[in-house]
Amino acid sequence: MDQVSAMRIFAKVAELGSFTAAAEHLGMLKATASLAVRELEERLGTRLLHRTTRKVQLTQDGQLFLERSHDLLADMDELTALFSQRDPANLTGKLRVDMPQALARDLVIPHLPAFLARHPALELELSSTDRRVDVVREGFDCVIRVGAVGEQGLVAIPLGQLEQINCASADYLTRHGIPHQVSELERHHLIHYAQTLGQRAEGFCWLDAEGTLQRQRMKGALTVNNSEAYQRACLAGLGIIQAPKRGVAHHLASGTLVELLPQYSPPPLPVTLLYAHRRHQPLRVRVMMEWLKTLLIGTEQLVSP
Repeated sequence: MDQVSAMRIFAKVAELGSFTAAAEHLGMLKATASLAVRELEERLGTRLLHRTTRKVQLTQDGQLFLERSHDLLADMDELTALFSQRDPANLTGKLRVDMPQALARDLVIPHLPAFLARHPALELELSSTDRRVDVVREGFDCVIRVGAVGEQGLVAIPLGQLEQINCASADYLTRHGIPHQVSELERHHLIHYAQTLGQRAEGFCWLDAEGTLQRQRMKGALTVNNSEAYQRACLAGLGIIQAPKRGVAHHLASGTLVELLPQYSPPPLPVTLLYAHRRHQPLRVRVMMEWLKTLLIGTEQLVSP
């Protein structure tokens, strides 16, 4: 195997911390990936990785080599793109992208046929989960994050915000009545949402006239950790939710869900495009990110910050 290919394999192993995961991502046997890195170490005359039965870690030399490899491989990708990928139809390679389930289902996937028709040689791995993936360790080229961004060391591009509303099912309101003031929420139930079960629920949140975030604890028998279950629980009449308006618009139009307390609106959710900092991004990644930005902003899915 040539040295550049071995460098790419080594970089992926270091990124994912696993020969198995790297081989799967690159579409090769684990033994092939292991042999490539071992031969690379022999050429360099130094050990790049500490290997144990449970994990793979960079040595000090490995860390230095990885940093220089990233720059070199990025430069080579950029140079190749100057000649082989002037035509977008010639874009090749895999893209790994993550975004919330509802965003993938309702917006991105319906528009994917046209995107892939323009770039027929691309292969896309689309993860759609409410779990916060590790962008670098899990090998994602870019992710769309809804909500606060807590990761350090990533490039963050703000795209806009999702307007949120309070709502409940018509059936629930028939049984419990329609609240008109926050003080009336004491006799109501809130469906709690937590990305990690066991976290303390935030309660009912709203922005006051000065734009200050306010919270009120509410009773509620159910806590869920994904947006699909959150909406379904509301439709089943289990309580009130605070959710992006666009995600429930069709239920509001049909009357199945009813908006509540518009004067106590929850804060909008920021939407951010994230990617790992690299001096050069492969052209296929830049094209995908530009398409995602255009799709979200151009279809008026978001409001300005």
